[in-house]
Amino acid sequence: MALYLTSLTLSQFRSHGLSAACFDGRVVVLTGPNGAGKTNLLEAISLLAPGRGLRRAAPEDLARRPGAEGWKITAALIRDGLPHEIETTARPGEARRVRIDGKTAPQAALGRLVPMLWLTPAMDRLWLDGPEGRRRFLDRMVLAFRPDHGEHALAYEKAMRERNRLLREGIANPAWHAALEAQMAQSGTQLSAGRRALLARLARDNDTGGAFPAADLALECTAPETSEGLARALAEGRQRDMAAGRSLTGPHRADLSAIWRARGMPAAQCSTGEQKALLISLLLAHARALTQDQGKPPILLLDELAAHLDPARREALYDALCDLGAQAFLTGTEPELFAALGPRAQHFSLSEAPTGAMLNEVTP
Repeated sequence: MALYLTSLTLSQFRSHGLSAACFDGRVVVLTGPNGAGKTNLLEAISLLAPGRGLRRAAPEDLARRPGAEGWKITAALIRDGLPHEIETTARPGEARRVRIDGKTAPQAALGRLVPMLWLTPAMDRLWLDGPEGRRRFLDRMVLAFRPDHGEHALAYEKAMRERNRLLREGIANPAWHAALEAQMAQSGTQLSAGRRALLARLARDNDTGGAFPAADLALECTAPETSEGLARALAEGRQRDMAAGRSLTGPHRADLSAIWRARGMPAAQCSTGEQKALLISLLLAHARALTQDQGKPPILLLDELAAHLDPARREALYDALCDLGAQAFLTGTEPELFAALGPRAQHFSLSEAPTGAMLNEVTP
């Protein structure tokens, strides 16, 4: 069964004073000059998933201007043939709030309702920068398959922060450390298991055929895979960790590696264009696997992606998205970049105005 947004309304969000659009399940193309609000719209959609969105911004930084009203995002969607409504909002000085079908809900509930994945220009350096970004990318993919993955990650981070506080302050109370290490071991084992299960699943279906190179993925993590082993490693490393002031063992130290299968070349050694092609390959493999396993692909947010692909790869990407039946939101400055999609997509133009970004549906 399909998963797609049917409507979206932004109020006082970034450059959008009040913007609204309706969607019919096709690919969505958003075009307009730089600064018109295209990425801001994608960011709003990304907040229909758990977490801080594709820019990882704090809620107080998302309001169009400082003021008492804050911002609000409202969306309607169809999942498995059933309608749902999501509302997320934040007022100054308050945490982000979520309502699903009229009822207050935790952010984790969004992961169960709206699997989502995105690629942004900032991710062009994913294979070159530190492992933190690669872990986030991997965990976002896992979340689509295992909605409780985010809860395991939060529980692990919470216990680790408290343990790190004890380490920095030189508090050596064995009972306190043991309790926190037990929590880290339990949640950390689930965290690593979810990551490994996803990589194993993608290994079964990670060849998009020609246009985008297949990648062999691996999780680089020296932490023990069992909860007992991880708890023991944490206990044995207390003195070393206290000297460092932080936990040096666990899934928070893991890294994702990728090898271009056909060439046997690490992703970090590939050209910028090849690295982007590898990312697209992973995105398509993930969406295809989710469609096969759960009957629907995730919602995909692809910011300024088309401009960096040659015409052949652009058309191959568009064909793959349409074949999957995925509702993908693509942005670009020039409508010509999306001409190959034609009526297979809905097309919207964005422009700046004194009252905020203007969003209008257009005929290609």
